[in-house]
Amino acid sequence: MTNANNNYSEITASVSKQLVTLRNDIPDVMKGFGDLARAATRDGALSKKTKELIALTLGVAAHCDACIGFHVQALVKLGTTKAELEEALGMAIYMGGGPSAMYAANALAAYNEFTAVQ
Repeated sequence: MTNANNNYSEITASVSKQLVTLRNDIPDVMKGFGDLARAATRDGALSKKTKELIALTLGVAAHCDACIGFHVQALVKLGTTKAELEEALGMAIYMGGGPSAMYAANALAAYNEFTAVQ
């Protein structure tokens, strides 16, 4: 569900807490996931920033607020500009229609939140 009042710092902190529990309860699965994430996001033929933009658009298409929070946070740390973010969100809207437009608005809100904190 899209919500203009989402606080992405709170969302990512809350999910991170629960991920600690999962890492303790199912360590092999979570280690595998972490290894996969590191392998998939490292610089290669595509830059880490490009890969994070792709991940963000997939999170938008999947209507995943936590995904939006984590990937926008990473993109801000990587120096992504608002224009770069918006172009990627344009692709998410193109491919996902109206529902993706609603979550693209959430992603823009997350970007504004995380850039204000820097």
